[in-house]
Parts: sequence; structure tokens; C-alpha cells
Amino acid sequence: MCRSIKTLRPPAIPEKATEEEIRAAALQFVRKVSGFRAPAAHNQEVFDAAVDAVAEATRELLDGLHVRGAGAGAAVAG
Repeated sequence: MCRSIKTLRPPAIPEKATEEEIRAAALQFVRKVSGFRAPAAHNQEVFDAAVDAVAEATRELLDGLHVRGAGAGAAVAG
């Protein structure tokens, strides 16, 4: 979809994804879906809310993922 969004879970990255990495991926996703790199002032609030929602969903996803071979029951980052 968006080549600038990178995989945020090990082994693609060596450690837990940072808040900055999660937020950057969320921003890229919202930009791609909305078609706006930077929204007009009248769309800023809904744009920012979407970035927050996508970032939260990403955190929840990463917190819940389990990768085979990562150790018995080891949750992967978020």
C-alpha cells in the first residue's frame, strides 16, 4: 500500500517499536487513505483524530502479536 510504512515487529526491527515509529506509520496510513499530505485547517481535527486512532490500533496489534520462535508465549512489541 504505502511503501514508506515499515514493518514494526521483530524480527523486522530488533526491538520494540517506539512511539515515534508507530505515530509515523499511522500518519503515513492516514495520508494515503485521505489523499492529503497536510489537511486544510477545516480538516485538521478529524485528520489528527484519525492518526491517533490508527496509532492506538497499531499499539494494540503489536502488543497482542506472538511470533513463532520468539520464545514460549513471548508477546511482540508495541
